[in-house]
Amino acid sequence: MTAGELAGRIRQGELTAVEVLEAHLERIAKYDPGLNAVVSLDADRAREQAAAADEAVRRKEVLGPLHGVPMTLKDGHDVAGMRTTAGTPVLDRVPERDGTVAARLRAAGAIIMGHTNVPPWWMDYKSENPIFGRTSNPWDTTRTPGGSSGGAAAALAAGLTPLEIGSDLAGSIRLPAHFCGVYGLKTTEHRVSLHGCLTPPFDGPRPVRIMGTIGPMARDLDDLELALSIIAGPDGVDGDIPPVPLGTRRRRELAGLRLAVAPALPGMDVRKPLRDQVERIAAAASDAGAQVEERLPGIDWSAMNELFGALLFTITGIFDPASELPAERRTLGWYLTALAERDRFTAAWEAFFDGFDALLLPPALSTAFAHEATGYDPEGQMLAFANLTGQPGLVAPAGFDADGLPVGVQLVGPRWAELTLLDIADALERGDVLPGFREPPNYALGGER
Repeated sequence: MTAGELAGRIRQGELTAVEVLEAHLERIAKYDPGLNAVVSLDADRAREQAAAADEAVRRKEVLGPLHGVPMTLKDGHDVAGMRTTAGTPVLDRVPERDGTVAARLRAAGAIIMGHTNVPPWWMDYKSENPIFGRTSNPWDTTRTPGGSSGGAAAALAAGLTPLEIGSDLAGSIRLPAHFCGVYGLKTTEHRVSLHGCLTPPFDGPRPVRIMGTIGPMARDLDDLELALSIIAGPDGVDGDIPPVPLGTRRRRELAGLRLAVAPALPGMDVRKPLRDQVERIAAAASDAGAQVEERLPGIDWSAMNELFGALLFTITGIFDPASELPAERRTLGWYLTALAERDRFTAAWEAFFDGFDALLLPPALSTAFAHEATGYDPEGQMLAFANLTGQPGLVAPAGFDADGLPVGVQLVGPRWAELTLLDIADALERGDVLPGFREPPNYALGGER
């Protein structure tokens, strides 16, 4: 079931929070040993909270939109009393307070039962670290679920959790969503507070104030909206978050949509199954009356990719004494000049979206690759331009390749247009152009055929 369905049945008394939690714990016990997606599981405290949630239902208290729903959070989100590591011994600790995301989810009634696995410092397209080891893809355990929200995507696809909140600095929500066949929403920059997220081990300024975002991952578009409505907006702590309203969803039809399409980005060798899905969707949308045009903005792609890389390694390495950052990049002048160049690219993309509702393109170069594979850094170049410009991006399941591996598609839109992307994906699903989530067979998880 979706998180929304579970919450509704708990509110109506058709299910108890204890029953729902035990069902998830049972599935984790059965299938997670072959995946290693869920870490720092706190079953005892979750059981206490589920029992309290059921008491609240019996007392007819006012219930939050996720009341009694168990879920996991990507390791690195601070959850009071729960071991949090972000995949590195440097950050291994037990926080005393919730971060903003965890606090808002719990205020909405969610029961956070554990974390999901990540690479160290959330900085890899695989999910493997020296503390908890390697996470496998539930569609093929010889392959990675991606990173850095790989444990989150694997747990969602395997039915170990109904909802997750990931992070995306260079595709860390969208790539795992594509690899595991689930939904992932990279939000507009500064839509969600970063407070209590990847908390630095020192008492000083947080380095990542641009390009990195927090966003929901789920098996259902409505769950993405539900989670986003809970976690978005100013919190009085992260001063970068403006009070921009989410807006409202509206039913759209394929006829009338304005879609730009790019089967690949300049210089990117996208594998045929991914290009084919984009071209298939574009053709079906066009047949249904959408305005579809193969087009990209006229920008210097090489300069944009170079700027993203320079900013990424500057903001993540500026406080690292072992960093090999050039002296020039440690100056305010260099940083302000880079931000001015970033503003020009952002303006070019925003102008591009004056003529289109969204850009449809692949989320990566390939489907999920083997654990042992190396040299996959270019995967992020299909994703990172939206991080540089701060625009939202949605990955939705689109089908499978010849090996039975999930293939996703990516929709990118102008800033603050998250709900528009959900509306477009919904129109594509209602038009039978996108299939929605499909669960992996149990034998892929180590069960019987």
